[in-house]
Amino acid sequence: MSGHSKWHSIKHQKASQDKKRGNLFSKLSKKISVAARNGKDPEKNTELRNAVQEAKDNDMPKDNIERSILRGCGELPGVEYTKTTYEGYGPGGIALYIECLTDNKNRTTADIRHLMDSHGGKLGAEGCVSYLFEKKGLILVPKKDVSETEVFDAAIEAGALDINEENDFYEIQTKHTDLHKIHKALTDKNIPVEQFEITYLPQATKIVEGKDARKILKLFSELEDHDDVQGVYSNFDIPDEILAEMSSEN
Repeated sequence: MSGHSKWHSIKHQKASQDKKRGNLFSKLSKKISVAARNGKDPEKNTELRNAVQEAKDNDMPKDNIERSILRGCGELPGVEYTKTTYEGYGPGGIALYIECLTDNKNRTTADIRHLMDSHGGKLGAEGCVSYLFEKKGLILVPKKDVSETEVFDAAIEAGALDINEENDFYEIQTKHTDLHKIHKALTDKNIPVEQFEITYLPQATKIVEGKDARKILKLFSELEDHDDVQGVYSNFDIPDEILAEMSSEN
């Protein structure tokens, strides 16, 4: 599992105690509203279905979800958000691909540039690192709750691309268009899922240690906390002990 996946897992496990839950709901609301532009029926709109499921997984109230859908399809007044991405480099030469939803691109660009510069990173031109990533579905299943055979058989039968064992999880990779189908196939067989998402996975990783590792995690955390940032993806791989120290400090 890449450092990104391990760090994302730590962030997910902390979500229930996150003091910034209002910030999380705001981000999820934006994601739902933008997805709803292509139709308000989750069964006919895969992007919306995934966004709604993510909101439910994070205990977002049903009324909030429904209002976000109505704002997105124009049945309630709301702010118009634009999708934008940023690419660049972090400490140690790692690649960063950042997805945002914003109502003011100039403000967001200035904010992202400031965060990058403040932590030893640098924004790059469009296309400078995106070729290093593949858009995929990612599902994490806790090892303690299910046998290896059950997970492998169910995932392969459902059409998973790859399955890896990493620390306390089975990491299942899927085509991004198959994420919901494979997640449903697992849950239908009572296989517990810790986390599932559409993500950008690096084709190769770059090992980073020492001061650069800590700088990367600080930058990664602050980018993810920004109101307009929906996802931060990287190719770093950092030793587990440093990740564990950082998670305990936050």
